[in-house]
Amino acid sequence: MRGGVLDCGTMATVLALEPSCDETAVAIMRGRDLLASEVSSQTQLHQPYGGVVPEVASRNHLVFAPRLLETATRTAKISLGEIDCFAATSGPGLATSLMIGASIAKGLAIASGKPYLAINHLEGHLLSPFFEGHAEVEPNVSLVASGGHTLLVEVHSVGKYCVLGRTLDDAAGEAFDKVAKMLGLGYPGGPEIERCARKGNATRFSFPRSMLDSRDHNFSFSGLKTSVRYTLEKLHSLGDEQLLADLCASFQAAVVDVLVQKTIAAAKASGASLVTLSGGVSCNNYLRREIESAARRSGLRFIAAPRALTTDNAAMIAFAAQLRFRDGEKSDVREEIDPNLVLA
Repeated sequence: MRGGVLDCGTMATVLALEPSCDETAVAIMRGRDLLASEVSSQTQLHQPYGGVVPEVASRNHLVFAPRLLETATRTAKISLGEIDCFAATSGPGLATSLMIGASIAKGLAIASGKPYLAINHLEGHLLSPFFEGHAEVEPNVSLVASGGHTLLVEVHSVGKYCVLGRTLDDAAGEAFDKVAKMLGLGYPGGPEIERCARKGNATRFSFPRSMLDSRDHNFSFSGLKTSVRYTLEKLHSLGDEQLLADLCASFQAAVVDVLVQKTIAAAKASGASLVTLSGGVSCNNYLRREIESAARRSGLRFIAAPRALTTDNAAMIAFAAQLRFRDGEKSDVREEIDPNLVLA
């Protein structure tokens, strides 16, 4: 290995940390083989607050990260001295959480004399559909939908991206969480609404499909959220389980309709032949079915991120770092984290 560039036939071993929000995660990857992927969830810690509390998140990252490092190296049957590159999420995310992962990765890199790579959390999601069974990252139009982000991105190759559209207010996952809270459901809201919607009638309530005729690729979900609130005020109470199920199904259908139609329109406008899907909201089975069906009808191929890589995890960060490292890239350990990092 010369200057971070792999010799032909050599497989790099990358250790990555991902603590950008409320999940602490560590992964070790050798070439395309995932040797270890450890995630410690804080969902139960934040449930009483109905959302993530930054101080609680960062405090627990400090507790969990060293334990996960030990578990990951033991699972991978590897020592820290055998790692070729250390990587961490540099943004976007919670500043106090990002600092912990970046500091640990930088410290390990400096101590071992190995390269460090700062990875964009969004790039981790963006590339995750190619994690399994794909030799290379192909050009595509990608929908990244999570609690904090809803993006349409034209992917040319690793590191060459063009953001086609983004949410102008609430992200799709954020809308799920806020509506779930209105309905008295648990946190995180996405899985709760999807579960409840399975028995619901998606046509009972007519919720708006914002910006479908906007002639651009941006999203807006705040009006939909407001419409649900006004509907609840008229109902005065949720009444019975069927009413709640119908509300969830109707809301879910409105979100998915917008996501699917905007994505297919962006793919057609870009001349893409492949559509990809990633991010926490891509766990939603209804969304997966609808976007896959719409892509097929439009003559497009479709790839979704593996379910294990849809929510925050370090495996997708290790994968992005592996691809960057393969191309000879490395980051300056003096590089600061950026809570508002954009995809460029």
